Amino acid sequence: MRYLALDLGTKRTGVAVGDDETGSAMPLAVVDTPDEATLLAAVTKQVEEHGPDAIIVGLPLNMDGSEGKPALETRALAERIAAHTTLPVHVQDERLTSDAARRKMAETGPVRGRRDDAIAASIILEEYLGGRS
Repeated sequence: MRYLALDLGTKRTGVAVGDDETGSAMPLAVVDTPDEATLLAAVTKQVEEHGPDAIIVGLPLNMDGSEGKPALETRALAERIAAHTTLPVHVQDERLTSDAARRKMAETGPVRGRRDDAIAASIILEEYLGGRS
């Protein structure tokens, strides 16, 4: 199966793709998503371009693993993304993925543009696929 992963944010969203055959994910883009309509349009465009079988959305759990208001809001948004795209949408714990993305960027040196959200999306997908490093 081919997957599209999203690291949702209030201003921008990181996007990655991957598949369960290789268990790896590749960061694609960071898209500005200041509101839900813009987010849904961006997701539609990525679905059309990459043809995933399912979407993985990062779930912002509390550090103790419990779900607070942001996680509940993300679950509701994931349901709306599923309805909009007609694809299955799964959630994946995203705790510490932004920190891991920043560390990965620091190790590889300067990169043009803001890529940490896309790298975080790829980490979310790799963890979903079982490739947790």
